[in-house]
Amino acid sequence: MIDFTKKPLFLAPMAGFSDLPFRNLVKKFGADVTISEMISSNALVYESKKSLQMLQKGELETPYLVQIAGSDVEVIKKAVVILNDFDFVDGIDFNCGCPVNKVVKQCAGSALLENLELFKSLVYTIKQNNKKPLTSVKFRLGFNEKYPEKMARICEEAEVDFISIHGRTRKQLYSGKADYQAIAYAKQSVKIPVIANGDIDANNAKEVYHITNCDALMIGRASIGNPWIFYEIKENKKISQDLKKEMILFHFEQMLKHYKKQGLSIFRKHLHQYSKDCKNASAFRDEVNRISDESEMRRKIENFFSSL
Repeated sequence: MIDFTKKPLFLAPMAGFSDLPFRNLVKKFGADVTISEMISSNALVYESKKSLQMLQKGELETPYLVQIAGSDVEVIKKAVVILNDFDFVDGIDFNCGCPVNKVVKQCAGSALLENLELFKSLVYTIKQNNKKPLTSVKFRLGFNEKYPEKMARICEEAEVDFISIHGRTRKQLYSGKADYQAIAYAKQSVKIPVIANGDIDANNAKEVYHITNCDALMIGRASIGNPWIFYEIKENKKISQDLKKEMILFHFEQMLKHYKKQGLSIFRKHLHQYSKDCKNASAFRDEVNRISDESEMRRKIENFFSSL
């Protein structure tokens, strides 16, 4: 289902950004594998309407994985059983990397890296109950210190299909630089596919492959306001301004299709990112913040990104 011999590109799960419209966008322009935004296993089990909406798959998404988070073995098991009933889900990814306090305080996300026995128990629970073709785990290098090979070996022993490693500890949050040597060390310790994540862009993608010897790359924050990064890594060239404009307009249409009228206001945050470093960006942002008509917004996007 995922051909790692072709060094696929993954879109990382990002709260508030890697929603269905954005995933459809990057799938159309170079991303090979997409994963849902992180979904709380508690919310999924107790039938949160928002969580069920977040499960939706775009028409371009194949393969498509759903990422869940949690720390309770029974709740995780129930969440996996629920996901088994959704035919369009190709796999389940387990979040053991989220560093935000709200998640860590619930002993979920990267908090599990402080309790490897619980980490192991949860990973085994997911693998043993998952009826989907793919099971994966995403984690950081460690909580305060770096010991990625420990999590990697646990995942391999549990017969997880692949792992994704963000090259920072939880303590680092998003500060400092991703440690690709540490990812390389974890890669050497297992035989299952390893995906490198953290600070990867079109300029250093080849270097990351070389240092880590990884099987794939996962792009996260570098794709926000820059979704053409997947195209640029694959084609090894910059995209044209016309193609940028086409992608932004496609993204806008996808937002309207998914969120209906609310899509226009939600899209403003993306336009703020798309216009970053552009001439007259400040005035453009001020204008789009006031627009509430779809046709007017479409014209404004067309005009602004044609004049650059």
